[in-house]
Amino acid sequence: MLAAPVKAGIAAATWSWQSVRQFVVRHAGKRLSPRSCVRYLHRLGFVWKCPKRQLLKANPAKRTAFVELYRTVVEAAAARGARIFFADEAHFRADGDLHGLWVLRGADALVASTSPRYGEKASYYAAVCLETGEVCAAQVDGTTTAETSVAFLRGLRADFAGDLIVIWDNGPAHHGDAMRTYLQTPDLHLRLIALPAYSPDYNPAEAIWQWIRAEVTANTCFGTAASVAAAVTQFLAGLGDRTEEGKQRCRSELQTAAFPETSRHPERREPRLEQRRNRALQAALPM
Repeated sequence: MLAAPVKAGIAAATWSWQSVRQFVVRHAGKRLSPRSCVRYLHRLGFVWKCPKRQLLKANPAKRTAFVELYRTVVEAAAARGARIFFADEAHFRADGDLHGLWVLRGADALVASTSPRYGEKASYYAAVCLETGEVCAAQVDGTTTAETSVAFLRGLRADFAGDLIVIWDNGPAHHGDAMRTYLQTPDLHLRLIALPAYSPDYNPAEAIWQWIRAEVTANTCFGTAASVAAAVTQFLAGLGDRTEEGKQRCRSELQTAAFPETSRHPERREPRLEQRRNRALQAALPM
């Protein structure tokens, strides 16, 4: 059972109650119930976990070096009163995102869709400050470019006084003539830091998009870009009243690695435990 199912002649990518059932049918000629298959998985030492991507293209040495850099940046920012924002961009399509949902046993899990075209989407920048939980966001018309990135940074600079540090990825929209010209602005007091390549798990701003997809766009067809933009913009505007929740949600692998002594949040463990229980229950139910 420690080998992949294919080694046992089962056409499945990973072990699950379905692949256990196939294995028993193939080798013992018996058809077990889903709950019995789940019990066998537990007896063999398997547990239900939500997977994380293994970032094969990421450079471990560069990630480790960035953790050290980030720790230094945080300490220096605290000493001089600078704000650190993590920034990112995302697109939300009018057809929404399909997530798991609860339905009555035997009922189909259906989400109504008008099949809007792929180009019907709303694009956003967002930046989150982990120390305060503040989120600054702006909608983008069309694609993101160096010019739109500069416009977002101008807005961030206007909203927050003092020294600013913005940490984001090394995407093409974060470079270009417009960006170079803007960074030459006198007395800008803005420092840009690039995350290591292929390290989205180090960007707390990613959690903003996950939050939106869970609470706004999940299982919802908005039909038009204007409709999805209205819903996402309203959600982002309300984050000013949810700063404590934002600080908890947006803590990333980077903060855990840089400051392990503050990596435990008792208030976060219970919801995650409940989520794991719900997933395990869903996995045990017949499809």
